[in-house]
Amino acid sequence: MTSHHETPAFHAAASLPELHEMLDKVQMKNGWNKPTPSLYPEPKLHFVPAHWRYEVARAALHKAGDLVDPKWAERRNLIMANPIPGNDYPSVATLVGAYQMVKGHETARSHRHTPNAMRVVLEAAPATYTIVDGVKVPMEPGDVLLTPNGSWHGHSNESGAEAYWIDFLDVPLVQLLGPMFFEQHPDTLERADRVDPASPMRFAFTDYHPRLLAAAQVSAGVRSLKLGPAQLSTFDRTVLHLEPGTRWMRPKSTVNRMYAVIRGQGRSEFADKRFDWSRGDVVAVPSWHEHTLVSDQESVVLEVSDEPLLRMFDWVREQAPAAKVSA
Repeated sequence: MTSHHETPAFHAAASLPELHEMLDKVQMKNGWNKPTPSLYPEPKLHFVPAHWRYEVARAALHKAGDLVDPKWAERRNLIMANPIPGNDYPSVATLVGAYQMVKGHETARSHRHTPNAMRVVLEAAPATYTIVDGVKVPMEPGDVLLTPNGSWHGHSNESGAEAYWIDFLDVPLVQLLGPMFFEQHPDTLERADRVDPASPMRFAFTDYHPRLLAAAQVSAGVRSLKLGPAQLSTFDRTVLHLEPGTRWMRPKSTVNRMYAVIRGQGRSEFADKRFDWSRGDVVAVPSWHEHTLVSDQESVVLEVSDEPLLRMFDWVREQAPAAKVSA
């Protein structure tokens, strides 16, 4: 059945406010007097630079090991929510980071979902595994492990020590676009009889670190190595080696970045703040924030960014810093 609505008598409007009121009744908004512009000269700064300390997260997760049972919790983790009003989840617009812990002789059940996921290992004893599509993948300190969307994945810590790592996911992006699906494995933890240290889902620290040290410098004191080939289409992973005393200024960019410190210590400097970081810490740099990486000692840092996503749409832009004028 076709629904017929009476057309407002727009011709009778004696003023713009009256016309606006009529438009509201037919679910239309005027485009000449919008309360907020839909187009603007440069990106809005909704998110702020933020810093999370592994030392703090580790202490909290250790205690959570006594209080949070993985039988009822999907994951024992701590979300790195950007500290802006009303936010309790995204770290930057498209990505979320989280610290996770699995106790010795404990498992985290298998599930799969639309979002892509990745993790960088901070602490893990031998016989700690992530299980991806029925294959055990070793987890060792410094390793970077991938879980493409739709892949079954769980964790099995067969050692006697607690294991800690950082998860990165594109959940905020999937939530924005809408195609979210999530499913728990019918066997709780997916069966896995084979261990594959050379899995394409794993970038072992012992493999990529020598290649990083041999990579060409992208800036004075900075070497860069992309961990590929790309298994995740929405965000990438690049390891950086910073020599002691390095200062690397990075311009404003439309790319959202998160840095995880694998080794070393230093700081991230912004126009109005500074974060001192060390092993295991995470720093979020939302789009359109100029920043400088400073290494106090030799450091290895993992950079996670949504650059592949933005490149697909030709949305990557940078703004060089304004030239300083001497008095």
